[in-house]
Amino acid sequence: MSRGPGPAIRVSVDPANPGQFFACCGLLELADRLWGGAEGWFDGETFAIQVQGDGSLSALLMAFKNSSLVGDGDGDGQDATDDQEDAKAKPMEIAFPGQGTRLSLDWWAEKSLKSWAGSMNAQLIFHAMKGAIDERCPEPFHDLRMVSDPVRHPKPIQGEKKRKKKGKKREPFYFDARRGAKAHPVDVGFSPNAITEITCVACPAVESLCLVGLQRHRPKPTSRPRVFEYHTWSSPLCLEVTPVAVIGLLAHVGHRGYRFENAFRTDQRKHKGFIQATPLERKGL
Repeated sequence: MSRGPGPAIRVSVDPANPGQFFACCGLLELADRLWGGAEGWFDGETFAIQVQGDGSLSALLMAFKNSSLVGDGDGDGQDATDDQEDAKAKPMEIAFPGQGTRLSLDWWAEKSLKSWAGSMNAQLIFHAMKGAIDERCPEPFHDLRMVSDPVRHPKPIQGEKKRKKKGKKREPFYFDARRGAKAHPVDVGFSPNAITEITCVACPAVESLCLVGLQRHRPKPTSRPRVFEYHTWSSPLCLEVTPVAVIGLLAHVGHRGYRFENAFRTDQRKHKGFIQATPLERKGL
């Protein structure tokens, strides 16, 4: 563990928001793949990453935006039906420009942690969310916006002008607790998922980076269904160590624990969302 002259990357974070916490883990994963030897830590409501060279937040986010899903990972442009859910929840593989290695994502085989279901196409959601990130934004975890599929340019019919096809609006994974808390029918008076025309704002950086962060960094299950715990850490740690810190097994790194629920947000008890975490009582206090 070594803290350099100053972190190259700092982002504001609410550590009690599980989506933002695991999005920080995703940033650290990407920084290590881009520049090697990255170390990250939590400093109050800031997550810091020390990298070698002249790495920056904008360069990191741009590389993530420019990454591609291998094979048919970008999807076929169609949503799934309930019967096709398992096919649409297949693993993804991400390739980065100029990188020989690829990142495989398949953690959602653990269904208690998976938030999407039914006709939600994970490949299309991920592709839209990461593409909507503004790499120039200094606070990406607070950049809320309407997210749509990328604009497509269908092949024009002979004699016709080139035309653009507007992308379909995309709902998020509901990792961001700011969205999950507002997604319950009891809170809004009806189920938004039952009305397909309704689409609200989301934070594309949180939704897409959280999907990456959860691959290596898993929260600790508890005795209650769909309830998990995770821990922050205040000392610089590398990727080989951070998964152990997340489950609270490194007492010497200044950790703080949180508990959250991946709660059902529809009457059908299929769609879920991460809820704001509550701090765990510190032992010895």
